[in-house]
Amino acid sequence: MKKIVILISFFIVFIACNAARNRVDYKLPANRTAPNYDLEKNWAVLPNKYTKDFNEYASKEQDTLKADVFYVYPTLNSEKKDLRWNVPIEDKKQQAKVLNRAVLFQASAFATSGKVYVPFYRQAHLRSYSNLKNGGEKALLLAYSDVKKAFELYLKKYNNGRPIIIASHSQGATHTKFLLRDFFDEKPLQKKLIAAYVIGTVVKPNQFNTIKVMTKANETGGFVGWNTFKKGHYPKKGKDYFKGSVTTNPITWNLDKSTTLAQHKGFLYSNKKLYKNALKIEIIDGLVWSTTPKFPGRLFMSFLKNYHVGDINLFWKDIQQNAELRTRTWLENQKN
Repeated sequence: MKKIVILISFFIVFIACNAARNRVDYKLPANRTAPNYDLEKNWAVLPNKYTKDFNEYASKEQDTLKADVFYVYPTLNSEKKDLRWNVPIEDKKQQAKVLNRAVLFQASAFATSGKVYVPFYRQAHLRSYSNLKNGGEKALLLAYSDVKKAFELYLKKYNNGRPIIIASHSQGATHTKFLLRDFFDEKPLQKKLIAAYVIGTVVKPNQFNTIKVMTKANETGGFVGWNTFKKGHYPKKGKDYFKGSVTTNPITWNLDKSTTLAQHKGFLYSNKKLYKNALKIEIIDGLVWSTTPKFPGRLFMSFLKNYHVGDINLFWKDIQQNAELRTRTWLENQKN
């Protein structure tokens, strides 16, 4: 009996030591100075500094665009060995991820609707979401403080009264909920809001007081959002994790609960090729269920259950055309 107690005690100590070893205590960034967004180098994208690859998807007549797009990118630092809670905006590796992943395959969907602005910000590490009380909340609030400061500078220096699309995904959508609350909800700037795409996060229908969920393809002044999973699958955190969250149909943009292959306008894959009629979706409470997309990497995708990483590029062409429609509608409504 004594041996069993000793073994159990050893096992408990072993588990506790491992947990302590794997836990990363929160530390303030070494450089606590907020980015100066007056400097162009602190922006991933400005209308005068599109990369060659991004230009392939942007409007060829940028000077004629009458709207702006402010895009907030998702979490790109998920490496377990990286002990930083926030990524310095000068980090070249992370800058490359922002430009070659998030901007190229997400922000590009909006580049024919308006001039695109994307600030680098001290994004929080992925662990922040599962360690909110142990530093995660502080890391996320620090990240938002950068996004907020960048948006303030954008309004002061670049906007010039132009209408705005807010586009975001995942951590970017987390920050966008605060951005909409602080600058648009019950505020004069809401009149300039074409649409907010708050994608890849939990967002409730009553999240805001005056910014409403849009349920028509040409509706303006509100927001849309969704979370994508393979058909028949749910989040690891539980079947009801996204229950009650806004679930926009990212193909029809109305209240339709399902779509056909023929309705799907296009999935932008990492090979930069567009695959149309590639998937069907079903809308359930809190989730967009997608069939396995039809494209060369279909076998790889068949093993995935969570399509979070593809929330935008699975519906890239659908989003592009919808953003264009909402922008045209907003501009036409100003003439009346």
